[in-house]
Amino acid sequence: MSELHKFIFDGLPVRGIVVRLTSAWTEILRRRAANTTAGAYAPAVQQMLGELLAAATLMQSNIKFDGALVMQIFGDGPVKLAVVEVQSDLSLRATATVVGAIDAWASLSDMVNRDNLGRCAITLDPGRRFPGQQPYQGVVPLCGDRGEKLERLSEVVQHYMLQSEQLDTTLVLAADDQVAAGLLIQRLPMQGAGNLAGGRRSMADEDQIGLNEHYNRIATLAASLKRDELLGLDVDTLLRRLFWQERLTRFEALTGDAAPRFACSCSAQRVDAMLVGLGQEEAQSIIAERGEIEVACEFCGAQYRYDAIDAAQLFNPLAAGGTSSAQ
Repeated sequence: MSELHKFIFDGLPVRGIVVRLTSAWTEILRRRAANTTAGAYAPAVQQMLGELLAAATLMQSNIKFDGALVMQIFGDGPVKLAVVEVQSDLSLRATATVVGAIDAWASLSDMVNRDNLGRCAITLDPGRRFPGQQPYQGVVPLCGDRGEKLERLSEVVQHYMLQSEQLDTTLVLAADDQVAAGLLIQRLPMQGAGNLAGGRRSMADEDQIGLNEHYNRIATLAASLKRDELLGLDVDTLLRRLFWQERLTRFEALTGDAAPRFACSCSAQRVDAMLVGLGQEEAQSIIAERGEIEVACEFCGAQYRYDAIDAAQLFNPLAAGGTSSAQ
């Protein structure tokens, strides 16, 4: 089962989180593979999307935001868009739009940043908005300060976190077809809350960037974590191997029903409403041309199909016939 663990280093201004997405991640991949139109993701896309999902889960659990955290990667390669959404209760979903074939070992630049036009956007959408309140969004390029292409998603997110919170952050991410996992190590703010949601920046935090020797030591240990270790080791073994000389206080792990889990908001009722909004004439013209209407959820892969009888039932509830089918 998926799990999330938080901990702090005793007496030091450093915190950490480990996430392992197993059942939640394999369910996303299973649904995508079952979609007869889109088909399964290529291994390189799996890795990128899984790492993006692990990063978003770490960030959502770190800031305790009441609403949806949405991370998007988009650019000028064959992966036109990769997007993940994590709610405050850690329910999550993910999808990628891919055009054309992708090499099994394609890099991040190959997929979304061929001409350095790629971007990473992080949006915080409040669950309850005040009148006139808009989601907060920050965008960073998929390159460093000197224009060099970043080939690891962890570097992109670290750059974003440094800009938004003025706090040193180290991320280690990995994903395959069974596990999407991540480790976050972050220096605690000098005072008050972080700035991810557009809060006031602390000059004291900015002055400490890169200078705290305790954070630097722990970050170096975290950065030594290998991909195979992050994917294969249980959390207890992982933390013991990395930080055996440090004193940790661990909080109650989020497992079972409290753990990150797959959820999608699509439903037959929502698709019905969308088609009714489209109009009967347009729906009938699609059926005349294609024989049926097919609507696929980009996030979970569910496919909703309507034949002529289904459509008639939508626009005339008294009409005889069946209902739409979903796969």
